[in-house]
Amino acid sequence: MKEKIILIIIALLASSANITAQNNVSNEGKKTISTTERNKTVLNKDSIFRAHLVNDEYQVWMDIDFYHNNITVPRQEIFGEVPGYFGAKRDTRKWIVSDASIKGKKAILTIINDYGSEDLKAELKYNSDGTYTLTRLEGSTMKIVVNNKWVKIPKDLNFYCK
Repeated sequence: MKEKIILIIIALLASSANITAQNNVSNEGKKTISTTERNKTVLNKDSIFRAHLVNDEYQVWMDIDFYHNNITVPRQEIFGEVPGYFGAKRDTRKWIVSDASIKGKKAILTIINDYGSEDLKAELKYNSDGTYTLTRLEGSTMKIVVNNKWVKIPKDLNFYCK
């Protein structure tokens, strides 16, 4: 019985050494990039449409990255990575930016609710004072729930970057 245990231990050690050697060979020649280096690379690019935008009056925000379209909507990962989303502190529902095209300091957005039953076209403009203005161009009015009642979001809504 002791011989079998010793043979099993030797076999496990041998396979462990083999796996370690294979990992070392496959990692040769690959450059490792630290998180800070990766962040420095990203921050050097134009980034006015990569931000966390906040509106205190309606207690809403937008998380956006129109350059990489890599935002994941919390608790709604089924949508995959999207250009951004619109959320509210007092409502769990989200309005998802399904498409964004940048034209200078403006972005044209297609926004849908998380059920897919309502959609709209909007423009997000970067203002000279560092704020943003979201303007509904056509389509449904965005709504959020506050104290069990629907609250309509106005056609023009100002945000600041946080």
